[in-house]
Amino acid sequence: MKSISLADLDLFANGAPWDVFKQLRDESPMHWNEEEAPQSGFYSVTRYHDIVKVLRDPDTFTSERFTNLEEVDAEQEEARRSLLETDGSRHRALRRILQGEFTPQAVAKYETFLRGLTATTLDKAFAKGSFDFVEDVAADFPINVLVRLLDVPEADAGQLIDWGNRMIGFDDPEHADVLINSAESEEYRLVPFKSPAALEVFAYGDALAKERRGKDGTDLISRLVNTAPSDGIPLSERDFHTNFLLLVVAGNETTRHTISHTMRNLINNPDQLAYLQENPDKIEWAVEEFLRYASPVYHFRRTATRDVEFGGVNIKAGQKVVPWFASGNRDEKIFENPDKMDVTRNPNEHMTFGRGGPHMCLGNALARIELRVMFEELIRRVDKVEQVGEIDYLRSNFVHGIKRFQVKVTTR
Repeated sequence: MKSISLADLDLFANGAPWDVFKQLRDESPMHWNEEEAPQSGFYSVTRYHDIVKVLRDPDTFTSERFTNLEEVDAEQEEARRSLLETDGSRHRALRRILQGEFTPQAVAKYETFLRGLTATTLDKAFAKGSFDFVEDVAADFPINVLVRLLDVPEADAGQLIDWGNRMIGFDDPEHADVLINSAESEEYRLVPFKSPAALEVFAYGDALAKERRGKDGTDLISRLVNTAPSDGIPLSERDFHTNFLLLVVAGNETTRHTISHTMRNLINNPDQLAYLQENPDKIEWAVEEFLRYASPVYHFRRTATRDVEFGGVNIKAGQKVVPWFASGNRDEKIFENPDKMDVTRNPNEHMTFGRGGPHMCLGNALARIELRVMFEELIRRVDKVEQVGEIDYLRSNFVHGIKRFQVKVTTR
């Protein structure tokens, strides 16, 4: 078992290493992973109940020391901190600025818009017959929702996608301007993901903030620049930069990859597709299985604040502790036949958005309505969908992403 390390990107070359996750759950659920210097190694938490305990105890397992595997020093922490890397009262204050726009009631008002957007997206794609599902459907749809939430021109959608690719693809030579662990990346050590693209996002956000500061807009940028945090600490320029960047990334990447994986999963499970075609009223519930089975985010790291015994191991203060949501979503003790896609699965308490705790995904209601509308419209239109060629996965152990996915569609 010592030879298994989830820091090894080769394990993720063909998507999620489900067999490795299972082996770790069975044999080493709190597994120590070595890393190459200067990184110091981490504990992988792979069982569902252990993951929940970590997520719900931010006093012991903090996000303040950052949430991906990269280790950062105090200067980097100060420069790069966003809502994701904040705990306690400050986290609650920053979250309150935006959370009103992401409640189920708030996102419900977008359904008519989403139906029209979905129709336009599918019309363009289906007219081709054969097309890249990621580029023409999965990426096109959520980015146009983000455009509306930010109230920026539709013409900017492509640029937003490009920025997201370049930042989230920090370990992928095709996407990254500089790989995150390369010597070249040190020039950008004080910006998120050590990516030059972050500087471009900051400049874009600054121009929008200048235009909207002091006005009565209700878009997310206006809320960031015109809402005083409830803890009385004003939003700094850094706070605006990092949280605007978080919106650009989070508002697009995870939903996009869930849509891609779900289409591929329905192709591979034609009985499930047929069931939903015959029972379209079940799609709203099926979304939960879409999310569980896709697991678009592999992990968000925590750091121990004190020496603690947990899961049978002695964790030292300062050590990285990494809950692997993708593994928790396939835990046999929680989900019967977890490797089977079952759109009628009930209950389905997946952890794709986290599972409780202060960092539960802010945009979960929006993601759910996007997925529901997309697949309600798509499933009723298609007669047959076929995968053409191989899938090209993102080189990452952070995001379970698909870069390219060619399909051929026959409509009804």
